[in-house]
Amino acid sequence: MKTDLTDTTSSKINKALVLGRRAIGTPAIGMVLTLVIVTDEENAYDALRAANEASREHPSRTLVVIKRPSRSPRDRANARLDAEVRLGADASTGETVVLRLYGEVIDHAQSVVLPLLLPDAPVVVWWPVAAPTDPANDPLGALGQRRVTDSYASEHPVRELAARAAAYTPGDTDLSWTRITPWRSMLAAALDQVTCEVTSAEVEGEEFNPSVELLAMWLADRLKIQVKRATSSGPGLTAVRMETSCGPIVLHRPDASLATLCIEGQPDRAVALKRRETSELIAEELRRLDPDDTYASVLRYGVERLGEAARPAGGGRGSAETSSGQSAEDPAGAPADEEAAARKAAAKKTTAKSPAKKAAAT
Repeated sequence: MKTDLTDTTSSKINKALVLGRRAIGTPAIGMVLTLVIVTDEENAYDALRAANEASREHPSRTLVVIKRPSRSPRDRANARLDAEVRLGADASTGETVVLRLYGEVIDHAQSVVLPLLLPDAPVVVWWPVAAPTDPANDPLGALGQRRVTDSYASEHPVRELAARAAAYTPGDTDLSWTRITPWRSMLAAALDQVTCEVTSAEVEGEEFNPSVELLAMWLADRLKIQVKRATSSGPGLTAVRMETSCGPIVLHRPDASLATLCIEGQPDRAVALKRRETSELIAEELRRLDPDDTYASVLRYGVERLGEAARPAGGGRGSAETSSGQSAEDPAGAPADEEAAARKAAAKKTTAKSPAKKAAAT
């Protein structure tokens, strides 16, 4: 059942929802949350389709906010709200309201959405594209307990991760992080099968795919090891290689559906690791509405630290080597730095220097 409302208000939309439920014979509200989708006209269809499929697992009231910028100052002065109310088979297992905002009402979208939220139910706000820099302080984002963005859809995906880390607020999440859940589960299960120490790792994937960086940061943050980021032709993540004291562990997925897990001393095994649709990602995010502390810890680790060697606490080789990879002293014990050797010779020739200063120069 569809009802089109032109130049309407939030109260008229609520009335249309009540009348529509009575018309299809379901006067009671059976939704568990409100999903607010903030998007543009180009991406509205795909986002709404994903939300409808996710609503089979999480019946919800879906509010699609589409901001229609006006072309002239005269049009911008004329505020208007058009709505499309969908119930029954047209809205899967929930309710859908498509809101199109024109003119000055674009800057006050929260005042339109607020009366339409389900009472005493959690609110999730999702930006499929063009997410704000600080979702928690966005007028619409402030209405939600959870705020879902997708850095993969931004113009500079990897650079977007730094912005997400700077503005992180408990309740924020990213679909690029959700995409690596099967990879994290598989790698954790692989490490549970061996009693070895992981010394380093390498994550391989598409060049502009932030999920690759997030998986690499997760490994570096949890295992406290050096993790390198390698580039492949994709699609998405293609391989993870971990060097351990018992031999390498490799998880390789060349075709975006079936992966091969290789563990030293064990037969290779095929594992299902299919790239998931957006509806599956949204359904996973709607299963938990509490803050994701692991995601927050990974963001704080920082992309710029990938590839750094972990420094041993006892001043081992990692602390003795210079940035160029050369040793600070040669095998005979003489300084390798020519400038340091020159200062040492000058100190020996200078009689005015005290013995303490000579010792310091060496």
